[in-house]
Amino acid sequence: MRSRRHPLLAALLAALFALAAGSGLAGAPSAAASTAAAPVRIMPLGDSITGSPGCWRSLLWDQLQNAGYTDIDFVGTLNAQSCALTHDADNEGHGGFLATTTADQNLLPGWLATTAPDIVVMHFGTNDVWSSIAPDTILAAYTKLVGQMRASNPAMKVLVAQLIPINPSSCTECAARTVAFNERIPGWAQGITTAQSPVTVVDQWTGFDTATDTYDGVHPNASGDAKMAAGWYPALSALLTPGEPGGPGEPGSGGCSAVFRAVSAWQGGYQGEVTVTNTSSTAAISSWAVTLALPAGSQLTQVWNGAPTGTTVRDAGWNGTLAPAASTTFGFLASTSDAAGTPPPTASCAAS
Repeated sequence: MRSRRHPLLAALLAALFALAAGSGLAGAPSAAASTAAAPVRIMPLGDSITGSPGCWRSLLWDQLQNAGYTDIDFVGTLNAQSCALTHDADNEGHGGFLATTTADQNLLPGWLATTAPDIVVMHFGTNDVWSSIAPDTILAAYTKLVGQMRASNPAMKVLVAQLIPINPSSCTECAARTVAFNERIPGWAQGITTAQSPVTVVDQWTGFDTATDTYDGVHPNASGDAKMAAGWYPALSALLTPGEPGGPGEPGSGGCSAVFRAVSAWQGGYQGEVTVTNTSSTAAISSWAVTLALPAGSQLTQVWNGAPTGTTVRDAGWNGTLAPAASTTFGFLASTSDAAGTPPPTASCAAS
């Protein structure tokens, strides 16, 4: 977890650096150089699904770190270390909050001023849907929130989720309301996105099952957290540059591939094997992590020769180091619904 830089302090430092450079003082760094060295600041924004405890954030943080995206800083005025994985827990996930109330009460500008994010990752609106607030009203709040983000940082990058399904016992209409609201989000995003401040829609709804991925019909369990982290990762990593050393694609660094093989299958489950290969012809790797995008209704129940966290399997320590072009394997058992059958999961590999 990195210390926060207050915007006023940052502006003062930039002014001092500029003054020193203009006066010809030797060794005075430029403001541009100072900015380039700063980590990318990412604000997770939302309600209890994001912050109470919102353990998808810990899985996402871990996945980014393992993939070489190390020069990042999760930011927010809240911090809770109640998840199993050690991670940067700063966030703006306020339990019980509505997007509409947050916009109406102008709460976001204060949070932005304190944390100065470059990217906002927003899953916000579940409580609004639960409260039967009209989609137009929620989207108007979204528009106001994005405007406040851009006032804080004109180049703000915004990732907005299509909400995970909810099916609480006290709200029989919430499931349908969520679908209706999610259908409106892509059109809204297309109308508000700009080249300088793009708004990207991330589908957190597809493949998420309230029966297996939540513990109460609303809040994600371990399986749900893994699916949310996997949903955020492609869109967020696309906005980032791998850090040094050993990020993906770095000259001389090792990379890896992961190939799945179905060993056997039965009604309600199957056994799989994944072969991890160092794809570099010159550099060894010291660790690897494979993320499995399992079919809907499928989840890992047992793993050997690897250490699982959600749907990410890391090396077991003894098999992490691979010479150039060398391979190792790990196996797993997975449960599946009758409808899911045994389609092969998508496997992606990151090495360091």
